[in-house]
Amino acid sequence: MRHLLLLGLLAASLSGCASDPAPLEQMRLTEQTLDQARAVGATPALEEMRQAEAKFARAQKNMGEADYKRARQFAEQAELDARLAEAKVLTAKSEQELKQINLRIKRVRQQLGTLP
Repeated sequence: MRHLLLLGLLAASLSGCASDPAPLEQMRLTEQTLDQARAVGATPALEEMRQAEAKFARAQKNMGEADYKRARQFAEQAELDARLAEAKVLTAKSEQELKQINLRIKRVRQQLGTLP
């Protein structure tokens, strides 16, 4: 599937407008960023991830239409949205870990307080 997409993007870039080259590298980077966000747990339940996926789909559509300027814009926006979704997931995980550590510290303090 990816190979077909890349072949399609390459074909579109060869027939595209010279003033706006096909943003192949940006599309690749955006796809990697989306994969990375998914890998840490970002799902479409998170608004930023939903927006990132929608904008990337729009970028792919624009690539197919050889509208490279808009494709680049949507791909860049999708990348930023995916990075924000990833950051939110990682922040939530860190906050949860911090709560667990604070709970353990509290238990140790209570245990030390009950020692003679």
